Amino acid sequence: MKVVSVNIGERKKVQWKNQEHITGIYKYPVETPIFLDSEDVRGDSVVNRKYHGGILQAAYAYGEQHYAYWKELYPDLDWQYGMFGENLTISNLNEEKIHVGSVYQLGETKVEVTKPRQPCLKLGIRFNDLKVIKQFWNSTKSGLYFKILETGHVKKNDALILLEDKPQNITIAELYASKRIEKGM
Repeated sequence: MKVVSVNIGERKKVQWKNQEHITGIYKYPVETPIFLDSEDVRGDSVVNRKYHGGILQAAYAYGEQHYAYWKELYPDLDWQYGMFGENLTISNLNEEKIHVGSVYQLGETKVEVTKPRQPCLKLGIRFNDLKVIKQFWNSTKSGLYFKILETGHVKKNDALILLEDKPQNITIAELYASKRIEKGM
């Protein structure tokens, strides 16, 4: 698994259904390394700290291979990495094989897998279609959050190297499925 894109975004005001929303979901690729700090990615906007950022959700990673699935469903969007609000787009990131609590080396950092992302209204706004929220729930393509054990820089082409697997723990996909059931999806 390798980083194919590092992405950050600014706080942005958007109009949606006659309401103004402030969001940080509009993330775009950058060519310089990003710094994974203990509670967020330095220089990246985190608007709603109840659901994003913090110790257990310091950085969000999404699988590059999932983009093909979504491009088929939404061919008219301006596709680029960062579309899902991820800080890290990673090749071959497989939620069905990655266990909660597993530890990885990523660039200068050491990260621990904590939980899947749960889709929210802001994803619907980003896609200009609220259907994407249910479609996201009904897939295993959730991406995952990292806790940052050792802060540092990450750049394009850095490898995600497994240091400590936790096969006794559930996978990100299994945890995501249990959240979907709780939500009645």
